Amino acid sequence: MNIQDTARQLDGPSISTFLRSLPARPVLLGLGEARHFVGELGELRNEIFRYLVEHEGYRSFAIESDCLMGLVVDDYITTGVGTLDDIMKRGFSHSFGTAPGNRDLVRWMRAYNEEHDEKLRFFGFDGPLEYWAASPRQALTALYDLLDAPLPCGRETLDDLLGRDDRWSNEDAFMDPSESIGQSVDAQRLRVIADDLVALLDTQAPHLSTEERWRAELYGRTAIGLLRYHRWMADTSPARISRLSALRDAMMAANLRAAAEHGPALVFAHNLHLQRNKSFLSLGDRQVEMWSAGAITAAHLGDRYAYLASAFGAVGDNTPPQDTVEGILATLPWDNSLVDARRLAQAVTRPAPRISHDFAYFPLDPAQLDTIDGVVFLEHALELGWWPS
Repeated sequence: MNIQDTARQLDGPSISTFLRSLPARPVLLGLGEARHFVGELGELRNEIFRYLVEHEGYRSFAIESDCLMGLVVDDYITTGVGTLDDIMKRGFSHSFGTAPGNRDLVRWMRAYNEEHDEKLRFFGFDGPLEYWAASPRQALTALYDLLDAPLPCGRETLDDLLGRDDRWSNEDAFMDPSESIGQSVDAQRLRVIADDLVALLDTQAPHLSTEERWRAELYGRTAIGLLRYHRWMADTSPARISRLSALRDAMMAANLRAAAEHGPALVFAHNLHLQRNKSFLSLGDRQVEMWSAGAITAAHLGDRYAYLASAFGAVGDNTPPQDTVEGILATLPWDNSLVDARRLAQAVTRPAPRISHDFAYFPLDPAQLDTIDGVVFLEHALELGWWPS
């Protein structure tokens, strides 16, 4: 099989052809990042999303960013509340608000909503965490305020148990369990209260609007997820880091399934979070393994979840060896290509893995090609950035 027979130039018609080649119409289409902050990929993602909205009925965008901060962006694009500068500062975690592609996307989504009755929606689907975690205060108090009495405790008691937010957001706790308050008496009481509040939400759903109920469910699963995460921050077993990573991706997966309730969505996150196979990575001298958010989502949605991995030819001034998957794809005649990954797996014979000296870049794993629906291949990824200070 000629390698060119597995691919097409990436454009609107090739996207539609790809979607129709799938066994079912996906409600969640994942577009993975081989590396964060690649300017060319952000621009290409925006083009893909615009096409999906205008020609394929997509109505939502979800990104690997704090799910609670994402509400700020969603409010802006649906109602126009706030200014774009402020939204980019307050609406994204992990410094993603500094990426020009994200700013362009938010601006376009707001402009689209000004002209259309059927509104686009924006979702962050990460928890309020990365390796360390935030206080559960925002999620717990927002859920508390949406519910009607009787409640399991008074607001003053809830505030006393939460205490100062810096008790929770201690970055040292990620590497040192003794720095975490996740197994303290207060944290254990808060886990019970959070569970009671979520149970009350089911009993009081009729008095909430559809949007209030959706947000209350977000607050509930975020509060419970954060308290679980903090509990494992305080754990001392060898499974601690893998369990923390798995909990994070499980929270992501739950938020993705909730986003799908608003119609077909394009999901943008690192390949490691969207792939169907188990993720393995090194964190210092620790080996971490977990099922990704994509794998968990696929277990729930089956064929209604589809995944496009991204891959790059030249990364900065580094070009791929010819015997790697990226080196083979670099022979394609287009700047940007859409590749049928499963046909590619049949066409290439034992390609070598690409070795990256940029620890932020994760090349394709040749052994996992048959678990990917497609590959978005960029011949050049030259506009590279890292998390700004």
